[in-house]
Amino acid sequence: MSKQSPASSLDIELLRAEFPILSREIHSKPLVYLDSAASAQKPNAVIDAMKSAMEQSYANVHRGLHQLSNEATTAFEQARKTTAQFLNAASEDEIVFTSGGTDAFNLVSYAMGASEIGEGDEIILSIMEHHSNIVPWHLLRERKGAVLKWLDVSDDGEIDLDAYRAMFTSRTKLVAISHMSNVLGAPTPAKELSKIAHEYGAKILFDGCQAAVHGSVDVRDIDCDFYVVTGHKLYGPTGIGILYGKKSALDALPPFKGGGEMIDIVTTEGVTYNDPPHRFEAGTPPILESIGLGAALGWMQDKGVEAIEAHEAHLRDHVLEELTKLNFVRVFGRASNKAPIIAFSVDGAHPHDVSAILDRTGVAVRAGHHCAQPLMKRLGVSATSRASFAAYNTHEDVEALIAGLHKTHQMFG
Repeated sequence: MSKQSPASSLDIELLRAEFPILSREIHSKPLVYLDSAASAQKPNAVIDAMKSAMEQSYANVHRGLHQLSNEATTAFEQARKTTAQFLNAASEDEIVFTSGGTDAFNLVSYAMGASEIGEGDEIILSIMEHHSNIVPWHLLRERKGAVLKWLDVSDDGEIDLDAYRAMFTSRTKLVAISHMSNVLGAPTPAKELSKIAHEYGAKILFDGCQAAVHGSVDVRDIDCDFYVVTGHKLYGPTGIGILYGKKSALDALPPFKGGGEMIDIVTTEGVTYNDPPHRFEAGTPPILESIGLGAALGWMQDKGVEAIEAHEAHLRDHVLEELTKLNFVRVFGRASNKAPIIAFSVDGAHPHDVSAILDRTGVAVRAGHHCAQPLMKRLGVSATSRASFAAYNTHEDVEALIAGLHKTHQMFG
């Protein structure tokens, strides 16, 4: 096992020891987990934080004056502060806890549909969006008559800014676009995309569910109106996501759900609403999950986001170099500075068969359309295999993948 990452200060052997699941064997083979783009494994820091909260300080937040409620509220709001620091938000009040990335997209879609987007108003999407950043806008199209406009990308997932600019009209209200493709690993030029959108008076929302995992995100530098991340890809638990919104953007949105916490005064005659972010956090929030997310982001900051990024870039370069040597493998997407998310196909083998054979060697990869069917159509395929790398992966994991692909080719070549 590689002890020191050749590209960063990370001690990979010690880091891997913080992930209990990595000691497992799969089919009598050491686990090689290459499905982190779907959901990352969890370090002890997250497991321990959630366990401690359940064992020592669990209570509902905000509404109690007793000691346990005070402790839970402090931990819950500290997670909000940690998230604001992680994204470089101007204030923790710009951080809304949701049940996941999908919930955050739906929040913006519903709220903007109720206040800012009507029949004939336009929403720009890219062809490589995840379904969670497509379906809520289709619902708005069906409900309000909004118009969806689709930005094409190159085979590598790169965006032509001139083509993007040409899509805007006086009716364009929103751009909803990935900051990094979950299939091609391609980053988008977020700062330039925001600048152009704002020139035309449109707001912009970024799907950061992949980008926030693989590098530093500065929402103020990007100057976006909304930014979405999900906890389970950031080494945190499921059931927790984040909607960042500029204060002005959140202030303009009406509530998405009704219930406790999101209100100010309730009478038999009417309701007044709380200020953001609590306006959008109806009911008992994901308390334990938020604490777990805060621990995960703290863990990433302790390890160093830049150190993780450098280590992952080295793994990316290694696996791409090795895959280039295999004339029976097609790699989708070779954008410059792409993330260690590698979509590929094997000649003569369906992606599901590739995944099943690799699984027998202990290697876990994803197979399917990756919740990106418009992109699959654009690439001319129905599905691909996908190997995605994280902080805990090693060069030995790359070699295990390559060995598994040779075995696959022997069976189908």
